[in-house]
Amino acid sequence: MSDFDLEFRNVTKTFGDVRAVDDATFQVRRGEFLSLLGPSGCGKTTSLRMIAGFERPTSGEIFLDGRPVGATPPYRRNVNTVFQHYALFPHKTVLDNVAFGLLMKRRPPAQIAERVDRMLALVELPGVGRRFPHQLSGGQQQRVALARALINEPTVLLLDEPLGALDLKVRRRMQQELKRIHREVGVTFVYVTHDQEEALTMSDRIAVMNHGRIEQLDTPSGIYERPASSSASSSSRSCPRT
Repeated sequence: MSDFDLEFRNVTKTFGDVRAVDDATFQVRRGEFLSLLGPSGCGKTTSLRMIAGFERPTSGEIFLDGRPVGATPPYRRNVNTVFQHYALFPHKTVLDNVAFGLLMKRRPPAQIAERVDRMLALVELPGVGRRFPHQLSGGQQQRVALARALINEPTVLLLDEPLGALDLKVRRRMQQELKRIHREVGVTFVYVTHDQEEALTMSDRIAVMNHGRIEQLDTPSGIYERPASSSASSSSRSCPRT
């Protein structure tokens, strides 16, 4: 078994003449919280989409749990994604939204019920299973999306700007909740954000991206104290030390 849940080896992705990701090489340790930090168009979301299998690298290889996944379709990869706008089924209850992955796998009803209850307790939403998404706040909907993604026990959880639609107060509370959930479940998180403060506050390590390239990969304190590029320096200057 590999020591890394995720590995990029010289991964490049081009769209016509544009190099969205340019020769990216990095590894994500088992159980780590890694953030991909950078402005719009830097390649971070394209990297996430390649991990999920929605895009294929032009060159290079991606490994999940030590195995190459270049030819593996998205539904066969043990990853799940949490999006900024939740992507909940509006016509389904919270219970059915969270249970969806297990229902598709035809798990026994008793097992589904037990795991849904456990996931809703994890995200601190017990007792809301019969409600519909429109009856929940934005923060509660994001918690439901997390529970739905985690119930399948993915090797890697992909989070694409998941707090971007929340107001500042709720976003900061959800940052704390995400860190708590990460500690409790021990799943590897790969988190995409353009918010420097968010990355410095939440991550075990940060990959600073610019023009498709990884300019620095380090701990939050390392990036704050020893920025290796103008992009990393800008990130550290604009954020309070945490």
